[in-house]
Amino acid sequence: MRRISDALQDVSEPGGPSIAVRVGCLPRMTKAVARGEYNGVSAGHLALIAAAAAYVVSPVDLLPEALVGVIGLADDAVVLAWLARTLTQDTDQFLEWERRRGDTIQGERLS
Repeated sequence: MRRISDALQDVSEPGGPSIAVRVGCLPRMTKAVARGEYNGVSAGHLALIAAAAAYVVSPVDLLPEALVGVIGLADDAVVLAWLARTLTQDTDQFLEWERRRGDTIQGERLS
């Protein structure tokens, strides 16, 4: 739970990108990876993120809460913590890449 809290604090840092901005950049990041323009993450990494998101929202669990109680929440919490931290880091890097790319014209960086 601490990792989820840490990731949420990172997302809500003053001056940092909002959650809406981060979520909005995911399709652009996916397209840039598919086109080979952005190599900050791999297609496999994006697939792992999608699988983690699907697992968190899916009613099917490796450790069902109905059978093992609170321990059954642990697998969801671990996946959610990883997902929150990963999305925070990946979107930070991608948004920075987009910003730097906007400062470039025909392969030359503007000062």
